Amino acid sequence: MKKKFFFNKYINNFSKLLNEQLNFTKELIDIRKILLHIKKNKKKVMIFGNGGSASIANHFATDLTKFARVRGVVCNESNLITCLANDYGFENWIKKSIEFYGDKGDCLIIISSSGQSKNIINACIQAKKNKFSSIITLTGFKKNNPVKKLGNVNIWINSHSYNYVENIHQILLLSVVDSLKV
Repeated sequence: MKKKFFFNKYINNFSKLLNEQLNFTKELIDIRKILLHIKKNKKKVMIFGNGGSASIANHFATDLTKFARVRGVVCNESNLITCLANDYGFENWIKKSIEFYGDKGDCLIIISSSGQSKNIINACIQAKKNKFSSIITLTGFKKNNPVKKLGNVNIWINSHSYNYVENIHQILLLSVVDSLKV
């Protein structure tokens, strides 16, 4: 009986949190417009996250490229991460990826549950230096986290649970892809 209660409560809490995301319709429309601008100008979207958020970045980049014909790029290859982290420090591997692969006018999408990871913060700062057209952040946990302060369009999930935050990030990003399908 306790297990049934856990799952009922878990899904009910997730559903409530997901319903709160209706407040982000304007941001989702803004993200869609940014991605259409990127596509029109033949630029790319660089997408990064740590842990589960890196997996979401991979999934989103694949679907963005395949279904929406917007170039989505991730740099989550283990050899690249370990090379750059070894030479420049883990807090700088994404920054260096952007420095090496990013171009003026590109877009950065950052997925970070906490919004406090140093490598993610440094990535946003580097994207500004590379004159990216937009920085889109998806975060959770604390509302005024450092990553959210660096974005042009920000989606913040009001939860301290990694799985709730990450699952909602994925749902929102893939809804944008579905809105762009060609």
